[in-house]
Amino acid sequence: MGTMESVEKRRMCPHCRAFITTSDKVCPYCDTPVGPKAIDVRSPGDLLGGLIPGGQFVTVLILTANVGMFLVTMLASTKMGEMAALTLYGAARPDMVFAGQWWRLITAGFLHGGFMHILFNSWALMDVGRHAEEIYGPRRMVVIYLLSTVGGFLASMFWTRSVSVGASAGLFGLIGAMITVGILHRSSYEATAIKEFYIRWAVYGLLWGLLPFFRVDNAAHVGGLVTGFLTAWVTGTPRQFSVVKEQIWAVVCWVLVALTAYAFVQMFLWNRSVVG
Repeated sequence: MGTMESVEKRRMCPHCRAFITTSDKVCPYCDTPVGPKAIDVRSPGDLLGGLIPGGQFVTVLILTANVGMFLVTMLASTKMGEMAALTLYGAARPDMVFAGQWWRLITAGFLHGGFMHILFNSWALMDVGRHAEEIYGPRRMVVIYLLSTVGGFLASMFWTRSVSVGASAGLFGLIGAMITVGILHRSSYEATAIKEFYIRWAVYGLLWGLLPFFRVDNAAHVGGLVTGFLTAWVTGTPRQFSVVKEQIWAVVCWVLVALTAYAFVQMFLWNRSVVG
C-alpha cells in the first residue's frame, strides 16, 4: 500500500470527513450514505486515464492566474529579456524584498521562467492541489497555499539570496499539508497511505532540485513544505459542526486573498512607475 493506486482508492466522507474507500456506499464511521459526489482522490474529470488530472475550483483559479501571468511576462520578455520581465512583474529579488517590496513574496508565486517550468508546476498543482482542496476544503487550501508561497520565498531570500519565481513554493506547501493528513488522522490506514505517498513526492521533488543542470530553488521548496505542514497542523481538516472554527478560517482566507490582490496592485503601481 502507499502506491499511487492505493491513494487513488481513498476518499473522504462529506459528512464526518473520515477516510473511506471508493467502494463504500455508506460511511462506516457515521452511517451516512455516500454517492458519486463524495470526495474521491481520483476524480472523473481526469484526462488520458489520469495522466492529466482534473481540477477543483480554487486549483483551477490558481492555474488560470499562473498562465495569465506567464503570457504577460513572455510577451514582455520579447522586448526586455526574461529576467527583466520577471523582475518587472514581481519576481522575488532579495535586494528589493529587503528594501520594502514585501509583495514580491506573493507575486513571485504566480510567475514562471519558461514553458517547461510552468508546464511541470501546472501538472503537479492540478494533482496535488485537487487532493488538498478535497481534503482541506477551498478555504483552508487557499490559506495553506498562500502562506506556503510567502514562507517558501522568504526562506529563499535568506538562504540562496537569488532571484526566484514559481508556484512550487505553494505546491510544496500543499505536499506538506497532505503529509500532515496522516498525522492528524494517524488511526486511519487510508490517511497513513496518503502521508507515505506524499512523503515520497517531497523526497523526489527535493532530490530533483539537487541536480546541477536544473535551476531549482530548493530553499523555496523546503520553506514552502515546512510552512504548509505547520499551517495544516494548525488548521486541521474541516468539521461540519464546528461553525465558529469554520468562520475563523473563512475570515483568514479572505484576508489572505485581499492581501494577494493588494500585492498585485502594488506590483502594477511599481511597474508603471518604472516603465513610465
